[in-house]
Amino acid sequence: MTDYTFNKENKGFPKAQKFNFNDSIAYADGSVVSKILLRNDKGNVTLFAFDKGEMLSEHTAPFDAIVQVLDGSAEIVIDNVSHLLVAGESIIMPANIPHAVLAVEKFKMMLIMVKG
Repeated sequence: MTDYTFNKENKGFPKAQKFNFNDSIAYADGSVVSKILLRNDKGNVTLFAFDKGEMLSEHTAPFDAIVQVLDGSAEIVIDNVSHLLVAGESIIMPANIPHAVLAVEKFKMMLIMVKG
């Protein structure tokens, strides 16, 4: 994994420096790892790495969110409808609708949350 310096002031990655999403976050046994890329008053972009079988239980968010699967595969449940996503696929989780994420296998995702 490439070690990128975390910018505490902006709570995100340094700007104007190239990086690779997959190399920017590592798997951890039995865990969900998250790393903020960008955060501001308009939204945030966060990377996640899930070990197989790990999950984010059902919850809602006040803003639309885009999931981009970077590696592996996951089950994304939105309003009780299951969607299997693999690397390269994306889905939009609508604001205020219950959703959950389950790692079918180890997987990495980028979550883009846009505040309205």
